[in-house]
Amino acid sequence: MIALTRQPAFSLVNCEVEYVPRERIDLHLARRQHEAYCRTLRQMGVSVEVLAPEEAFPDSVFIEDNAIILDELAVVTSMGTPSRQGEPALLVDILARHRRLVKISPPATIEGGDVLLMGKRLYVGVSTRTNRAGVDALRAIVESLGYGVRPIEVKACLHLKTACTSLDDETLLVNPAWLDSDALGSFRLLHVPPEEPFGANVLRLPGGALIQASSPLTRDLIEARGYVTTCVELGEFSKAEAGPTCLSLLIE
Repeated sequence: MIALTRQPAFSLVNCEVEYVPRERIDLHLARRQHEAYCRTLRQMGVSVEVLAPEEAFPDSVFIEDNAIILDELAVVTSMGTPSRQGEPALLVDILARHRRLVKISPPATIEGGDVLLMGKRLYVGVSTRTNRAGVDALRAIVESLGYGVRPIEVKACLHLKTACTSLDDETLLVNPAWLDSDALGSFRLLHVPPEEPFGANVLRLPGGALIQASSPLTRDLIEARGYVTTCVELGEFSKAEAGPTCLSLLIE
């Protein structure tokens, strides 16, 4: 597995925030946390490629949003906020080394953080960043490959994967306050403690689940079910509503 990551730009202080109060981001600490994140990915068995920062794009460190990676192709996304619309083009040449590319274009919008792949089904958050046209555009691309697409309304958080991520092929970690859990079908659901609403964003890797250090109760919940976890400190990125999945784009 390869993880594409991008170093945080100094312009990260001007990142987009929607659902949390704006706080001052310590850029030097953010750089150290990003380095530790990449080091942890390597320790968990992932090959990491670190791309240079892009000062013109404050949110470009959140590279997950720029593409949707499937076995057959990579979908280059159409970002849902003007300040990020130039980001996906920065990755085209790199992604083309690994996959055939298909692009989604405005007025359809869709971001990678809103797309959760479970087997041959893509759950897509309808959010402030991903619209119904984006869901339809993705469906038109992937249905012929045998994928189903199911939209899920997201409320009070930025992306679907802010509120729901996978622990294995049958189990989802969920914050039920931020989405309709019934729309997730027959998967086994673990609800995060209400005290840790952002705990639902974990990164599933070959070496276990990567979880934020700020979610110890969630970590206990996961480990009690027999999962292996590794903690990483991402406090500066939490100020931008980001978690472990946001900082990497995984390619099998």
